[in-house]
Amino acid sequence: MAVETKEYRAEAKFQRVSPQKARLVLDLIKGRGVQEALETAAFTKKRIAPVIHKLLTSAVDNAKYVSGEKGLDLDVDNLYVKLALANDGPRMKRVRPAPMGRAFRYQRRLTHIILSVAERNGGSSLVTRVEEPVAAKATKGKTAGTAKAAKTPAKAAPAAKSATTKKKASKKA
Repeated sequence: MAVETKEYRAEAKFQRVSPQKARLVLDLIKGRGVQEALETAAFTKKRIAPVIHKLLTSAVDNAKYVSGEKGLDLDVDNLYVKLALANDGPRMKRVRPAPMGRAFRYQRRLTHIILSVAERNGGSSLVTRVEEPVAAKATKGKTAGTAKAAKTPAKAAPAAKSATTKKKASKKA
């Protein structure tokens, strides 16, 4: 029986920033723990960072509220940012004055930001699996001499000069 993890999300629509700029901050917090993501968003020097911080706080509050209503056991310290998207919203068409009475058109981009937090799987276990060190894996099944020889590349012998290059060198002198 597989345990399904519940996602809790929050959305901020029609934000006055381009999706590309919002993705710069969202990529910083994607996959991180909620506490670390909140600290990252708080100290990022982008205009959209406070909005993302507020949205992340809202997603955590949604998680607390829904788990309390449904009687679910939720560990807030075990939450992480599972999904962080910045999608295109509608574009506002604007006109900028140009020389000689002309007008240039440009577009103001809007963004729909979606954040989703979930609880990490297997977070309740205190014992984690220990990996073998990389050096021990490389030398496993080999003798010490062959492992060392495999690491150092063999030096190539210098190529002998051909007779034509020797004649050209003597003619120049």
